[in-house]
Amino acid sequence: MISNLPLNPPEARRKAETKVISLSSSTVKRYKLCIGNNSYFDRLADVSEEYVFIVQNAQLSLNVLKDQLYNGIIPSFIIYTVDHRLSGLSKFKKFLRSNPLLESVPLFVYTETITHEIKQGLRKVGGIDDIITPDVTPEAFEDKFNIARSIREMARKAAKKGRIYRPGHYINYSFKRVLDITIAGTALLLLSPVFLVIAVMIKVESKGPVFYISHRAGNRYRIFKFYKFRTMVPDADKQVAQMMQSNQYDTNGAGPVFFKVTNDPRVTSLGTFLRNTSLDEIPQLLNVILGDMSLVGNRPLPLYEAATLTTDDFAGRFIAPAGITGLWQIKKRGNKDMSVKERISLDINYAEKHSVLYDMWILANTPGAMRQKNNV
Repeated sequence: MISNLPLNPPEARRKAETKVISLSSSTVKRYKLCIGNNSYFDRLADVSEEYVFIVQNAQLSLNVLKDQLYNGIIPSFIIYTVDHRLSGLSKFKKFLRSNPLLESVPLFVYTETITHEIKQGLRKVGGIDDIITPDVTPEAFEDKFNIARSIREMARKAAKKGRIYRPGHYINYSFKRVLDITIAGTALLLLSPVFLVIAVMIKVESKGPVFYISHRAGNRYRIFKFYKFRTMVPDADKQVAQMMQSNQYDTNGAGPVFFKVTNDPRVTSLGTFLRNTSLDEIPQLLNVILGDMSLVGNRPLPLYEAATLTTDDFAGRFIAPAGITGLWQIKKRGNKDMSVKERISLDINYAEKHSVLYDMWILANTPGAMRQKNNV
């Protein structure tokens, strides 16, 4: 039903263009803010136990935010409808993140289709928790919201302790990005002959694609296409479930799940060489250029692994950038006795301390860790 929840001040035009849906709450403590005019928002309202504000444009939404802050009410999340122009999004996000009461509120964007233009624009805007499309069910959105809320809460706690989003964070990020592009671009140019030779060797050895492409979860659980040279038989991913009993990480079927197999039988002969020399990771330089990854960071995880790391104890690792090399690689790479807890601890340690100088130290220590003792 349409609620009589008051706006302050209650202007007639705004009330006419703002739909407020109340399902079960009698006392308002939280609400959901949806900006735009599409049927997806009505679908979310149908499963909501909170008030849902559906407003037509960004300016009205700013008025709603200010009104409800005046009443001491903060939104659970915000969904902003965008087109290829991303009209008003940057200004809206700037207002949202400049207010201490709103900076931890997850911000999603809704679009009918995800185009390259939209993705590039969102990268420039930054600070978006996820992209919602019509095929995302309300149940799937709830999962996305829970993940985003966990990450933002971890970031808030870290900021309160002055550890991650400390003064100079954005300067540090700018230096890091310049370093990434410079080194990755130069390395791709110099290694292009090696790149070509490896591609030919993979095609000669076995049938299947040259590249292994999978979806991975990186910084703030953002999902992207991850590139490596293929080192396994073509149907390797389909064999994971059958090989769980050989997993070197003993999780006893509970808690976070990582998957590694010592002397993995799915690895080809050439793949063993590529892994032991880390040459299989050259294509990830493309991910660095695209902005999906950094040279140094926490490893982006397969989605089935990332899905087990959404609690407050583990989500902190996703605050750091996704990287080709990192603290885990230089300290424990190839160590089959490493526990899940130890690996996550190293990831969180990096997330709390990362800086350009720390990255340079890790890069300097990476060559010595490039050769592995085991085929893992």
